[in-house]
Amino acid sequence: MSLYDGETALIVVDLQNDFADPEGSLYVPGGEEIVPIVNREIERARAAGAFVVYTQDWHPRDTPHFAKDGGIWPVHCVGDSWGAGLHPDLEVAGPTVRKGTGGEDGYSGFSVRDAQSGEQSGTGLAESLAERDVARVVVVGLALDYCVKATALDAAAGGWHTTVLEEATRAVNLEPNDARRALEELAAAGVVLA
Repeated sequence: MSLYDGETALIVVDLQNDFADPEGSLYVPGGEEIVPIVNREIERARAAGAFVVYTQDWHPRDTPHFAKDGGIWPVHCVGDSWGAGLHPDLEVAGPTVRKGTGGEDGYSGFSVRDAQSGEQSGTGLAESLAERDVARVVVVGLALDYCVKATALDAAAGGWHTTVLEEATRAVNLEPNDARRALEELAAAGVVLA
């Protein structure tokens, strides 16, 4: 049975130069290896009439998300920079949801969190899926243990039947076994790992 139909959305998470290119400032080991796999899934999704949507980190130059401003991450995906751009080999066949544009922590494609107040707000992704009567989502991209995990957990919590394609993601692994822990957390939340 195909993963895709007209009630499915393929969410391509943060397949950006800073994550997917070895020259990127927050390179995810093996990130570039998933681009052809994700392109294959995009083709399958489009052929089945599924909605394809992309997420992008899109940060200001100064944000509490970055280590230089008190966060944990190196400067990455600054809006309009090379690093924020989608990988040049990625097939783009749908709209893009940008996150972190106001300096928020933006791990999930569905929501961002103000780094100071902790207040959460939506990105518009949930509304886009609802407008198209999406019942199921398939999540691919970078990185498994951060933005892919957060997006898939929010999708499942939002009532969408959620699948993460393991071959179409890679992990940062800041700590050993972060990838394994992410997969366990996803499975415990009812996310299908395929």
